[in-house]
Amino acid sequence: MMRWLNRRAVPSAALWLGLVAALGCNTESRKTEAARATVQSFFEALPAGDCAVLGPLLTGKAGDTCQATVEEMNEHGLSLVEVLDARVDGRDSSAVVVRARVARDGQVREEPMLLRVEQHPEGWKLRL
Repeated sequence: MMRWLNRRAVPSAALWLGLVAALGCNTESRKTEAARATVQSFFEALPAGDCAVLGPLLTGKAGDTCQATVEEMNEHGLSLVEVLDARVDGRDSSAVVVRARVARDGQVREEPMLLRVEQHPEGWKLRL
């Protein structure tokens, strides 16, 4: 009787572990995609300087002082060249670190910029 239980228990346990691993990856994948989209949306809207659009994409002090933050970024011609990658922050599972190549004053920076995007009840927000 024990042999029969063990034969069934092993495949069943393997299926459960596989399912849990797949769900974990899917959650991480969803987080990184949401963070990438937030960064891209922010930089697409940045040149217009519309804080009605940009403000909800920012968190913390930058969200409170949206106009000053946006004006400063636009003065320096900050623009997104490409999103290189995104990884869930190992210290905070509700945050994603996005590595992006940006241009400043028309010159592409050699070093990628690290951008922190955080999950909030009202959506994903960029912390500057």
